[in-house]
Amino acid sequence: MDRREALKAVGLLMGGAMIGGDLLMSCTSRSPKVNDLFDQDQVAFLNEVADTILPATSTPGAKEAGVGQLMAVMVQDCYPAEDQDVFMNGITELDKASKDEFGSKFLELTPQQRTTLLTALDAEQKKYMREKAPEDPNHYFRMMKELTLFGYFTSELGATKALRYVPIPGRYDACIPYKKGDRAWAT
Repeated sequence: MDRREALKAVGLLMGGAMIGGDLLMSCTSRSPKVNDLFDQDQVAFLNEVADTILPATSTPGAKEAGVGQLMAVMVQDCYPAEDQDVFMNGITELDKASKDEFGSKFLELTPQQRTTLLTALDAEQKKYMREKAPEDPNHYFRMMKELTLFGYFTSELGATKALRYVPIPGRYDACIPYKKGDRAWAT
């Protein structure tokens, strides 16, 4: 690659990031589609699921960190087609489980009912993952939970508010004493 091609590639990447960021965060024109797989309602749904898994306490919750948006991007860009199908069907399955258990859609449940439902789904996915054959697909709730944790703790809010963060660390200390209640390190 010569210098001209490298500059074109960098310009394309930077321009795409600037334009793409504007489209995702624009207040004036919101497309109903976030990407090829997810629409805004599904991302809002995923934000609520994530916020039930990691609610706001003394630190911001998963919804504040925009975890639903990250889930949409990760599923489309990083998951194989089989897992994409399982995940997309999982959104419907979660709402169906909510209706079966409480008679209402997930978004209409109280926070306590949401927690009860997701706790039951977590137990279900743990059992499924222990017993599944290697060729069986993953459980949709396991993917949702993993993406919630990944998205939150790699977000700016999660890394700086929930974890200890030092933007410019000092010297390297290989052994730092841990006191009960200390937050884990992000850096």
